[in-house]
Amino acid sequence: MQRRASRPVQVGSVVIGGGAPVSIQSMTTTATADVSATLGQVRALASAGCDIVRVAVPTRADTAALREIVAGSPVPIVADVHFHFRRALEAVEAGVAKIRLNPGTLADRGQVREVIAACRAAGVPIRVGVNEGSVHRSEAGRRRDGGPAAGIMAEALEAYLEPFHEEGFEDLVLSAKSRDAVTCVAVNRILAGRFDYPLHLGLTHSGTARTGLVRSMVAVGALLAEGIGDTVRISLAGDPMAEVTAAKELLWSLRLRQREGVEVIACPTCGRTRADVNALAEAVGAELADVREHLTVAVMGCVVNGPGEAEGVDAAACCGKSRATIYRRGRRVRTVPLAQIVPALVEEARRLLAEG
Repeated sequence: MQRRASRPVQVGSVVIGGGAPVSIQSMTTTATADVSATLGQVRALASAGCDIVRVAVPTRADTAALREIVAGSPVPIVADVHFHFRRALEAVEAGVAKIRLNPGTLADRGQVREVIAACRAAGVPIRVGVNEGSVHRSEAGRRRDGGPAAGIMAEALEAYLEPFHEEGFEDLVLSAKSRDAVTCVAVNRILAGRFDYPLHLGLTHSGTARTGLVRSMVAVGALLAEGIGDTVRISLAGDPMAEVTAAKELLWSLRLRQREGVEVIACPTCGRTRADVNALAEAVGAELADVREHLTVAVMGCVVNGPGEAEGVDAAACCGKSRATIYRRGRRVRTVPLAQIVPALVEEARRLLAEG
C-alpha cells in the first residue's frame, strides 16, 4: 500500500516517519522512580518487539531516575509530561529520546517555549499529543459522530503548534486520540491532510484486552490501511506486553512489517470437527514459540477446507474422526492419531527449519 509522505523524526535509534517502518510503542505501568522495576519492564517490552517505550514523570523523583533508566534501556525512552513543564526540562537533561506534551495539561506558552528551547539545544524531538478528554469542548463538540469532536481536536492541536512554528521548531510528531474509534479515524484524516509531520496512532483508553483490542484494531487498522500513521500504540488496560503483541499482529496483517515466528492458522470449526482445534493450535504455537523464522502451520478440523489450506502453508494437520493427515508444503506425508498431531506438526516444522 502507498503510505502518506511525512518528514522523518529521529527518536534515539528509531526513525519515525520519512518512509521508515511503522514503529511500535508502549508505556510502562511501573512507578518510574523505581528504576529496577521500570528497567525490567522496559527490557521485557523491548524483547517482545517494542521499539520505543514511554514512561510517566509526574514527580521530581521520576525524572531523577531517568538518567539510569535511559542508560540501561535497549530502546529509546520517551518522557510523558503533564502539568509541570520543569519535568520536561529535567527529562531532557537526563537524556530522554523524546518529550510528549499534551495541549490540555500544559497550556502556558511561555513554559512551552522553554521546553522548545531545551529540546532544540539537546536535539530532542517533541510529540504534541492531544486527547479528546483533555480538550475543552462545546456541547456540540461532545457529540461522538466523527464530526465536531474531530474538528475541535484538530483545531486545538493546530493552535498549540503556533509557538513551535514561531520558534522554527519542526522536530515534531503529532497525535490526536479519542476513546471513540470513529472520532479517532476522522481527526487523524484531518491531520494527515493538514500537516506533513509523522503521526502517532492510538486510542486514549480503548478498554480491556478483549473490547479494547477490537476498538484499537478498527481505528488504527483503518488508518494504516489508508497509508496514514508512522508509529502506533495499542492502548490496553493490563499488561503492556499485550499491546506489543497486538501491534505486531496488526502490522503483520497489513504487510507493513515482515512477519516473524510461527503463524498458526486454525479453522473456526463446525459440526464436522472431531478434534479440539483451538487447543491443538495453541499447543503447537507454544511448542514453537522459540522460533524466529517465519513459518505457517495450520490445524484444520475436517476435510472440507483442510487439504486446500494445506497447499499454501509450511505444515498442516487435517483432522478426521480418529486420525489426522499431516502435510508438508502441500504434500501429504503421513497420518497420525489425533493425540499425535502436536508432536507431528512440531517435528515437521523443525525439520523444515533445519533444512533451511
